[in-house]
Amino acid sequence: MPDGLKELTEQALRLPPDERVVLAESLLLTIDEAHDRLVDEATIAELERRLRDLREGKVKAIPVEQALREVREAIKRSRS
Repeated sequence: MPDGLKELTEQALRLPPDERVVLAESLLLTIDEAHDRLVDEATIAELERRLRDLREGKVKAIPVEQALREVREAIKRSRS
């Protein structure tokens, strides 16, 4: 991540949650429709792949509480 983007991200993460939501919505609204379609197609393909992997037993589901805890821990480690 470029230094300027990293600094901007760090500043945004220091905002109160409600202000971060407003910022995120503002940024998302600037993405054009063609890009949205590409993202949607890529997202759908990825979700279908993940569902297939789950159904085929290639991966095992975990409770959302555990997943969120692991993500939070990973974020804390990455900031250290």
